[in-house]
Amino acid sequence: MILPWKIVTSADYAVSRWSGGVTTQLAIWPPEAVYAERDFLWRVSSARVETATSDFTPLPDYDRLIAPLEGEMTLWHDGGAPVTLTPFAVHAFSGAWDTRSAGICTDFNLMLRRGRAVGSMEALFPTGPLALEAGPREETLALYCVRGRCVVSGGKACSRLRAGETLLARQSLPLLLEPEGGAPAALMLCRVRLCGTE
Repeated sequence: MILPWKIVTSADYAVSRWSGGVTTQLAIWPPEAVYAERDFLWRVSSARVETATSDFTPLPDYDRLIAPLEGEMTLWHDGGAPVTLTPFAVHAFSGAWDTRSAGICTDFNLMLRRGRAVGSMEALFPTGPLALEAGPREETLALYCVRGRCVVSGGKACSRLRAGETLLARQSLPLLLEPEGGAPAALMLCRVRLCGTE
């Protein structure tokens, strides 16, 4: 059976170091895009912040969504009031802003090329079967398992998603998530659509 999605594991991820720690790229579009060249339309990543304070890389052409997965972080945008984020709280901001961060943590990021891609990000904590509705046509879904594991099924297809793995589906379809192992799973869900598609 050809699955309607792909499970991406740590063997597929691209890892890079930045001034404040280490970033793991979970997915990028188009696939041949290179983050350093700023030629991508969207990117999903997780960063381990290893210093007490750090400055975010300027990304003037992108909108960003971020959430801590472990630990807390406080952000200042353009010298404004602090924004403190607890685990799994999602915060949206412009990559053009001068952003400073405080707090040692692991975070999760979605970057969207302004005017070229739109998207959303949310945390999921299924304790039993959880249905995900299909999105608009041509929507890409990225589901990252933070902890635990769950069975993902859609149509006649079924896969197991383990901690640290990402499920990528090019076209959105109804999915059912069922946690395994007797403990609730924690996942981050991104939905992305290129502008001009339906």
